[in-house]
Amino acid sequence: MKQVGLKERIQTRLSFRSQPLWQEIIAITAPAFIELVLSTLFEMIDMIMVGGLGPAAIASVGLTRQPFMLLMAVFAAVNIGTTTLVAWNVGGKNLNEARSVTRQIIVVNFFLGLFMSAIGVCSARPVARFMGAGPDTMEMAVDYFQIVAAGLLFQAMTMGITASLRGAGETRIPMVYNVGSNLLNVFGNYVLIYGKWGFPQLGVAGAALSTTIARLLACLAGLYVLYFSRHTKISLRLKDDYRLYPQTIKKVFSIGMPAALEQFVLQSGIMMFARTVSALGTLHFAAHQIGININGLSFAPSMAFSIASTALVGQSLGAGDVPKAEKYAHTVHKMAVAVASFVGLMYILFSHAFARLYTTDLAVAAMAGTILKIFALSLPGQSTQLSLAGALRGAGDTVYPLIASALGIWIFRVFVARIFVQVFQWGLIGAWAAFVLDQYTRSIIIFLRFRSGEWKYARARVGKVNPA
Repeated sequence: MKQVGLKERIQTRLSFRSQPLWQEIIAITAPAFIELVLSTLFEMIDMIMVGGLGPAAIASVGLTRQPFMLLMAVFAAVNIGTTTLVAWNVGGKNLNEARSVTRQIIVVNFFLGLFMSAIGVCSARPVARFMGAGPDTMEMAVDYFQIVAAGLLFQAMTMGITASLRGAGETRIPMVYNVGSNLLNVFGNYVLIYGKWGFPQLGVAGAALSTTIARLLACLAGLYVLYFSRHTKISLRLKDDYRLYPQTIKKVFSIGMPAALEQFVLQSGIMMFARTVSALGTLHFAAHQIGININGLSFAPSMAFSIASTALVGQSLGAGDVPKAEKYAHTVHKMAVAVASFVGLMYILFSHAFARLYTTDLAVAAMAGTILKIFALSLPGQSTQLSLAGALRGAGDTVYPLIASALGIWIFRVFVARIFVQVFQWGLIGAWAAFVLDQYTRSIIIFLRFRSGEWKYARARVGKVNPA
């Protein structure tokens, strides 16, 4: 580990005193926090509405969630690379290049979105069968997956726009259009799941259709912001240059490819984890899915801090201010752990009450409540690995989050979970005990990498950002 010199320590202290870093962190974190928490709450409401159709409906939606996230993993390379590259350019006062990156990512995500949508629609039934769907869940799972996958193009476009805006530190804008689209999704769920106000009663398929329509509207809103609102520093014009420049695309993927591999490793491992749990039966998997859904409340604030860390560390390094980047990362980490610990306490105190919102089945609610108590133990580790991984990504150091995810997920959530569930016969408790071990394994690897200080030099390996 490299030693920090006296001059660097003094500069860090002066920088921290002259600028209230925590206020800058809150300014970026708060909109992302609000967006992610409200989006999670809307997903919870979505699942509560589906839960009114019975445990089989909850299980059918849950069976398709991880395969869909696996399809989304391919976009991580583009989006992580975009956020980092835009942050470097904005920090370096190079807005023309930040706009150029944004234009190229819109084109890339459009074609990737079309391709992945087609794959999702065509593979729905084999995916549901692989995930262990039974006679009571198969058709609902297939319908849901096909409809949601058809809208992957819209989500891909929105993700690219959001990645650029977050790299510019403008997290309020995606907060507005993502929260708005989720509000419309809740309304769509109400009328399409249950057939209200003259709309057809479509059940689980109605929930999927509402989600796809909401994603289309979010995509249109994001495009409007970039091209017509002039409320962003990276605003675009239709007559701009939309050619793909190999040097830019190479930089995006050199930063983002480890993140894409990380997401692939992560989502495939979680999919295997879900498959292990699904073997316990519909009621157990319904409880598992309720736990996963509620756990989004803890993931959302940690992810918001991760987004802020990526933007602020990236912009600081783009401006050549390494001490400030380090101070941002440390401060974000402390704030993330504090919030996560509070959320964990709420899970312990109100686990059963949360679970009862989803189902009237007392056995399912009891199992879901136990899951939440176990999960609460993992939250300090989860917040550590997410917030510090955000700092590493802002520096362009995306390999170690990949290593951490590969070891944590595949050793514990895949192999150890299977041993706990099938060999030791610990059921859901065993599966979620393995989940806790996974979180702390990843947090230790990420923490040690951050403490080494090697992340400060990752940008030099990508190459200096060239002007437009």
